Amino acid sequence: MAEEAKVSEAAYSLQKITITDDSKDDYQYEEVSADDDFSLPEDDEDLSKALQTIEEQAEDAKLMEFLSVLNSEKLISDIPQAMDDFFCNFLVRLGMSRTLDCFQTEWYELIERGELSADEAGLVPDVYTRNEQLETENLSLKKDLENYRQTVNKVEEALLKMEKERDFHRMHHKRVLQEKNRLVCDLKRLKTHYASYEPMLKQMSEKYQNSLTQKMLTSLERDKAMGQVTGLQAALNSLESGYAKQLLEAKEGCECTKKKEFEGPTQKGLWEARQKKFLVVASSSSDPGEEAEKKMSRRDLKDSEFPVDAEGTLSFEHAKEQTQPQKSGQYQLSSILKVHDLAVSCLALHPRKNIVLTGGDDHLWKTWGFPDGNILLTGEGHTDWVSGCCFRPSGTQLVTSSGDTTVRLWDLSRSGCTLTLRGHSRAVRGCTWHSCGDFVASASADCTSKIWDVNSERCRYTLRGHKGSVNSIEFLPFSSTVVTSSADKTLSLWDVRKGLRVYTFQGHVHPCNHATFNRKGDSIASCDSSGVLKLWDMRMLLPVLSIDAGPHPANQVAFHRSGDLVALASSEGSVKVLSLAVGQLSILRGPGVEVRCVRFHSQDSLLSAGADGRVCLWSWAQ
Repeated sequence: MAEEAKVSEAAYSLQKITITDDSKDDYQYEEVSADDDFSLPEDDEDLSKALQTIEEQAEDAKLMEFLSVLNSEKLISDIPQAMDDFFCNFLVRLGMSRTLDCFQTEWYELIERGELSADEAGLVPDVYTRNEQLETENLSLKKDLENYRQTVNKVEEALLKMEKERDFHRMHHKRVLQEKNRLVCDLKRLKTHYASYEPMLKQMSEKYQNSLTQKMLTSLERDKAMGQVTGLQAALNSLESGYAKQLLEAKEGCECTKKKEFEGPTQKGLWEARQKKFLVVASSSSDPGEEAEKKMSRRDLKDSEFPVDAEGTLSFEHAKEQTQPQKSGQYQLSSILKVHDLAVSCLALHPRKNIVLTGGDDHLWKTWGFPDGNILLTGEGHTDWVSGCCFRPSGTQLVTSSGDTTVRLWDLSRSGCTLTLRGHSRAVRGCTWHSCGDFVASASADCTSKIWDVNSERCRYTLRGHKGSVNSIEFLPFSSTVVTSSADKTLSLWDVRKGLRVYTFQGHVHPCNHATFNRKGDSIASCDSSGVLKLWDMRMLLPVLSIDAGPHPANQVAFHRSGDLVALASSEGSVKVLSLAVGQLSILRGPGVEVRCVRFHSQDSLLSAGADGRVCLWSWAQ
């Protein structure tokens, strides 16, 4: 179709000509006036002449009419096509090339010999030209009609698709409205049902909180009393060594006169105190919780029993001397000691001697004398950074935790590792020792904490409940309660005798890095990654103070022995000390590197360790 259209366009052409008023006809026309009378003479009428005159007048009228038409149409838009061109175009359109060659050859031969002229051939009648034009228009209209038909079909398909989608969405909308109405009705019924139970739930919640608080306070008081009893027992044992020896002689059949030697006022008081002590121990041993622990301990003959052992426990009078209020003044930098090649990540103090224990990113732990800094022992064995360290209450052993997922026990007398505890799946972030010396607690990045029995060398409980890394763990003094801090922004209290969580403190808005008890056990200090320091009341189980010491992270927090000062290790390169008595926050600036751990050494000394492997000694100056 496209080739035929191109051929038809090449075969036809339009020319514009103008016909002038001057006629090429040599015929001379006579002007006849309108006034002339053409009436036949009446005298000699001749029928033949009359007829001839009528015919001449008719021819003149036709000629005048033709001239008037020529004069009125000056422009001719279409010129009829020559006959030879018509045949040539016709044969080209049909593709008859051989016939076309024969026609042109014979046509031009006749013209050359003079036997035929182009004028004699004439022109193609107008009807053929018009038919060609109409045929071309017809083809164009057919093409347009086909395009319109295809467009209409596409529109019909799109319309049907849209109608189907409309019906689907309409049905879906009706179904959603029905479900919505049904849910609204259900919600109304549930609200009504819940409103009927709300007063009872509120009352039961209040009772539960009161009972939980009372249970916690009772447990803390019992544990504290047990600690005091064990301290008194140790003191009485040291004072009554001679009395025990003489009592043994009396049992073997000595004379009654020896008994009279103990009837003095001092010996009598000691005897009464001993009797009272035995009554307290007997009454405490009848506690149902401890009976359950004894039953549990029967699973392994080597398992230790909670809560405490007298080994390494400070006497009550000594603890009282250590908690005297701090005098007014401030800390000043006295010396800096280089103890590790890499960052120091943990710091601990010997319970009886002036010995400091540090662990670092160089996979080592070291003990050194205070305040000279002489290295005493170096422990090698961990394959990753040492994250936590703690002395046994007796001072003969220590425990370390590491990023290699292990907890190791070390004997100071033999300077070697005596036990490796494995069970965590990720890095261990901290460790601590129970006051009885038979249990070790560890906190790990695997979101769990573990209570290890040193005697049976196994894990007694795994404390699960945190949703993030457990960053620190610490025992309440003279108690079987531990506090953990986690990256899930919470603190938790746990009863290690049962492995259950007792309470969860919520208030931090950033991950908690560390939490610790004061010496009295009635307050908890915690810090988070934004530098916020919080104090919590153990009796009310509520926050009592919040200090924003940020924006840099706070890595560790420590209580002074008196409980009046709180030290904070900050990543901005300083130690921040908060005086609870006056509410003043002072900043101690040292080498300017990140401070990772801090400890109060004595009544007037403070230790801090940083990322440069050095330990800063701060002295109290009035």
